[in-house]
Amino acid sequence: MPLLLKRGILFLILEWFMNTFAAVMTGKGTGAISTVQVFGDSAEAVIKKIFTPAAAKTAEFKTGEILLGKILDGDQTIDQVTLGCEGQNNFAIHCHGNPLIVAEIMKMLQRCGVTLLTAEQLLTKIFSSQKAVNTIAIEAGLARLKAKTIEGTKIIANQIDAGLSATAEEWLKNINETSLNQISTEAGRILENSRTAKLIIDGCTAALIGPPNSGKSTLLNCLAGRQKAIVTDIKGTTRDWVEALCRIESLSLRLIDTAGLDEELNTPENVIEQVAQKKSIEILQQADLILLVLDNSQTNDRLDKGFLEKIDGKHVLTVLNKCDLPAGFDTKKLPEALSSQVRISAKETTGIENMLENVRQICGVADFDLKTAVCFTQRQNNLLQQLIHTKSTQLAASIITELLNAALRV
Repeated sequence: MPLLLKRGILFLILEWFMNTFAAVMTGKGTGAISTVQVFGDSAEAVIKKIFTPAAAKTAEFKTGEILLGKILDGDQTIDQVTLGCEGQNNFAIHCHGNPLIVAEIMKMLQRCGVTLLTAEQLLTKIFSSQKAVNTIAIEAGLARLKAKTIEGTKIIANQIDAGLSATAEEWLKNINETSLNQISTEAGRILENSRTAKLIIDGCTAALIGPPNSGKSTLLNCLAGRQKAIVTDIKGTTRDWVEALCRIESLSLRLIDTAGLDEELNTPENVIEQVAQKKSIEILQQADLILLVLDNSQTNDRLDKGFLEKIDGKHVLTVLNKCDLPAGFDTKKLPEALSSQVRISAKETTGIENMLENVRQICGVADFDLKTAVCFTQRQNNLLQQLIHTKSTQLAASIITELLNAALRV
């Protein structure tokens, strides 16, 4: 066969397979099992090229079947696997979790002309191919993969047939009978509730802020359940940030211990402290929650004078630590913005449960109804923002339709 003709046939074969996609669906690193998803017009043809069933020379790839076999590269066995037939031209290869094995399977698929995608990109294609699936449902399938808590996955799931979807469908159904003001008000309420839902879905970043030696590191170690930060009586021990994770019922809390804020340390000649102070302020500005840790045995004059400006608009809980020592702090002199207060002793682990309950209350997650209509993607947020300000019924209908049925970019 002429070389040119061979190349032409090879090009046609590769072009055919390029409508087929694959992605690693499990997290990076070494695990017991990894899953590689293969989906697309030629997925079955690709699987037949690399998979040999154990029980028979040929196998029927019926939806719902689970087959045991091998992934072969020529005569070489790459791995023993189970193959899940999840739908027409949709297969899940469950292999051993060694990253080298996963990489080898992905290379084989790529040599077969399969386009490699991220898990999110592949799921978008799979969901988009299903009939009668609205955009919110597709986004929910993707978002649930990253939710930090079970409660977060439930909030997202509730937006598919109820929640945001049901609200949007109701708006569209009654667009000519419902006032734009009512739609605007409801959209604003959804956005407000979404801020709380986001903390449950994505987790809450809490910055431990306060003067040096107020007990921030001891509190972090207490909440983390192990020593993450060095604890001493020397002022300014923590010059870099340390973080830990803890769970408070529906709230996944990422705690960040920072260098103590102290104007006296922030001098031109003290370069290291300047950098540490600057980093603390950056963390403070990015945090969802501020835990202002103050030494209850000291006087009020250690509080940074510019602190109030830095925490404007933040959830703030004032934590009066070292309550096992004689009190020297006058809480009456604290400004209104710091009125939410708890007393604890991180060293003695007293008052911690009360502090955590206060965190839940301040963040608004304590009594949050998981069935509440919320948005959980930036796309949804942007459209709801537009809906609040629209003055045209026709434009409102267009925005709601896009909310429900827009094509997602892969």
